[in-house]
Amino acid sequence: MLNFAIYPNFQKPNALPCALEVCRKLHELGGTVWIDEDYQSEFSSLPYMKYGIFAVLAQEADIVIAIGGDGTMLRCAREMIGSSAKLLGINTGHLGFMAGLEQNQLNALEKLFTGEYYRSDRMLLQAALIGEHKKIKFYALNDFVISAFYGKVFDFSVMADNAVIGRYRADGVVCSTPTGSTAYALSAGGPLMEPELSCIEITLICPHSLFNRPLLLSSERKIRILHTADCARNICMSADGEPPVAFPSGYTLEIKKSKYSIALISMTSSSFFDSVNKKLMQSIKGIPE
Repeated sequence: MLNFAIYPNFQKPNALPCALEVCRKLHELGGTVWIDEDYQSEFSSLPYMKYGIFAVLAQEADIVIAIGGDGTMLRCAREMIGSSAKLLGINTGHLGFMAGLEQNQLNALEKLFTGEYYRSDRMLLQAALIGEHKKIKFYALNDFVISAFYGKVFDFSVMADNAVIGRYRADGVVCSTPTGSTAYALSAGGPLMEPELSCIEITLICPHSLFNRPLLLSSERKIRILHTADCARNICMSADGEPPVAFPSGYTLEIKKSKYSIALISMTSSSFFDSVNKKLMQSIKGIPE
């Protein structure tokens, strides 16, 4: 018997009816279905549901199902740190680039019981914001973004291990995983990467230079970003698009590959390329749905 933990985002259109239908189907197929205790009222019509604290449920589940958009999957992945469960995304949002299913494909859930799906192991990044005897840790499946408020440029240095990569003046910098190469890093001019690769991408945001290009570094490197601006400019850091935290002058952000990873479920072996063609290239290439 498979144990499922459901992670819904009810701010997304159709997420609640989709979540209810997912739970019904999983139960009919013989699965045990868990969800966070905060959602007992929404699922009161399903007497077979089991409740608990999601972070605990995720550690005990075989498969976690995130229902919403890409942001929902990113938040869910952080809750799963250290879990051996696999993550399936069901898209009820706009893009749903990382999702393994669309909300009109729920009949495919039976494949979770037969093993007719593909597993894609994705690296995570971990970061530590260090300064004034403080050390705050963060994790990201997509990226860490360092930027100034109101689009202001600021000065910073980037190092790989003990080597200086460069000293820059820019609106900011994106440090991303291959999974995150299709997100902010792509909009900032970075390359597309197959998500199973193991490397770290560094992409400057609007650099005050004609010649800066994105860099791909070994995932064994430790990246250090030093805020070197003389003024007390309002610089912040965000992990996977979460609310920013202050990155004061004189602090250092250390970024490296995490010992943890996330296994995403897809129903086809070419899901990444399908998503690129259908969700990123549609308006250019005219590929039919």
